[in-house]
Amino acid sequence: MLIIRLQRTGRENLPTYRIVVAEKARPVKGKFLEILGHYLPARDPAVLEVTKERVEYWMQRGAAVSDTAARLLSKQGIENMEKYIQKYTKQKRKKEEEEAPAPAPAATPAAEKSAPAPEAAKPAEAPAPEAEKKSPDAEPSPAPEAPTAAPVPTEPDSATPAA
Repeated sequence: MLIIRLQRTGRENLPTYRIVVAEKARPVKGKFLEILGHYLPARDPAVLEVTKERVEYWMQRGAAVSDTAARLLSKQGIENMEKYIQKYTKQKRKKEEEEAPAPAPAATPAAEKSAPAPEAAKPAEAPAPEAEKKSPDAEPSPAPEAPTAAPVPTEPDSATPAA
């Protein structure tokens, strides 16, 4: 299958492109059938020169056009490039979706337990207090560390007069 695409040439920080017809399976910097034009984006007004007749000739022969080449060729006035141009749409993140994942993991186990047994509301309520008990357990664990820190200063006070 033939494709009309850009082939980068030029040097570092000064890109220039050839618009070529090549086999799709060949490497981008590999062999090509014909040079159709060139594109110089580094110039102040970007330069794009293309032989429209040859582009139309290759398209009649069944050559596809890459997305970037189609965008450039459509600016040159070559028709029927719309079918080759891909439409990109950014998906907007909703603030609700960003905030929802944090509470969702804690809410999902309770929701899962209550969903299978709607008739047994009391057993579904029982795990909820256990969850509440677990969260206070997490808070008191730092509390025992604080009392152990308090006796430590008293021991050095008694050790200071002896020393």
